[in-house]
Amino acid sequence: MIPVEAELTTQEAADMLNVSRPFLIKLLEKGDIPFTMVGRHRRVRAEDLFAYMTERDQARSNALSELAGLDAEGDLI
Repeated sequence: MIPVEAELTTQEAADMLNVSRPFLIKLLEKGDIPFTMVGRHRRVRAEDLFAYMTERDQARSNALSELAGLDAEGDLI
């Protein structure tokens, strides 16, 4: 359990997303997930990470639904 108001290190956030830390840094630098700097270190709010995870999961679900619909239209199922 992680409190919603917690601030995570980049390694903790990457572990939660099941991605590498360098990949997470790219997401942060692109602006996909908000972060703050504490000295030279990036911190990600758990709330922002959970919001990103929800959006990512919804986008995946929508893409899978669309693919299933295309398969049904083409009688591929």
